[in-house]
Amino acid sequence: MNDLALRLAELDPQASAAVRVVGHFDSLMTSRAGLQSIVRGAATLAGCPVRLVDPLRRRTVRVRADGVVEAPEEEPDAAWPSAEVSADGAVLVLERTGPVGTVEAVVLERAAAAAAAVLARTPSRGRGHDPALVEMVLDAGVDEAERLAAARRLGLPAACRAVAPWGGAGLVVAAGEEPPPGRRAGIGDVVAPAELPASWAAARLALRLTAEGTETDPGPRVVSAESLGALALLVRAADDEPGPLPDVRTLHRAAGTAPWVLATLAAVVEAPSLRGAARLLQVHHSTLQDRLASAEAMLGWDLKTAEGRLRLHLALALRRAARAEGSL
Repeated sequence: MNDLALRLAELDPQASAAVRVVGHFDSLMTSRAGLQSIVRGAATLAGCPVRLVDPLRRRTVRVRADGVVEAPEEEPDAAWPSAEVSADGAVLVLERTGPVGTVEAVVLERAAAAAAAVLARTPSRGRGHDPALVEMVLDAGVDEAERLAAARRLGLPAACRAVAPWGGAGLVVAAGEEPPPGRRAGIGDVVAPAELPASWAAARLALRLTAEGTETDPGPRVVSAESLGALALLVRAADDEPGPLPDVRTLHRAAGTAPWVLATLAAVVEAPSLRGAARLLQVHHSTLQDRLASAEAMLGWDLKTAEGRLRLHLALALRRAARAEGSL
């Protein structure tokens, strides 16, 4: 395919580019790439934002031309070029106006075909995500035989995981499927359908460690249970205490003294160094040093040591968990 593209480039650059597009999406289909990779490839090759809208599965994937995934802020324009992905209403859209050139037309056609192959092996929410059946497979109180019967009706694969969205009902997705983009959520462990109640419990715990990702509520919007390790045990142990742990109460009081406190402390934990934290916060290094001195006085421990930052990391995580439970 590359040799053909090179030969065509001498005769017809547009035809050469189209052949490269075909090769790109053929490669994605061979590797069984997911929807996000397919939409990203389309956006990069077309040079404009591209979105896939799948109303039956209640899913939208949008990627900018630079490859960054971004939630859509407006409804698709009827004038934008589009291609049908499936007969049940899924469509791929190029977010641009004007006539479609050869390359754009091939991008639409091949990306739509690749996306259709993914949707063909993905249960639809019309059948595969019936809320009542999902509730059954996630409920440990339901007899296992009934849960497995519900899993079969949902068409669940042999490996799947529960997703706990913030403020929404539980979901079940295939092991390799990504959760709905843009939503704050906890993701459970990959399990067999019979073990989904355990994955659901892990997803709900992970959800408690998420945040809005704002200055007043800094932290990750999506947390996977698989990434928690011993932190999950610590959260469960803290739940058995009569109230928030002392470090959590101290951090909570400090957060109320100035608007910069939480964002600054979260950056100190997230960044590999203090200079990295200053860059993340977009402040001068000396400003960060002044803030840390104030924060250390409020907290009562040194934040410049590995031990101090670990203590801060745990306090921030446990504070999020406590707030999610309404105990702080």
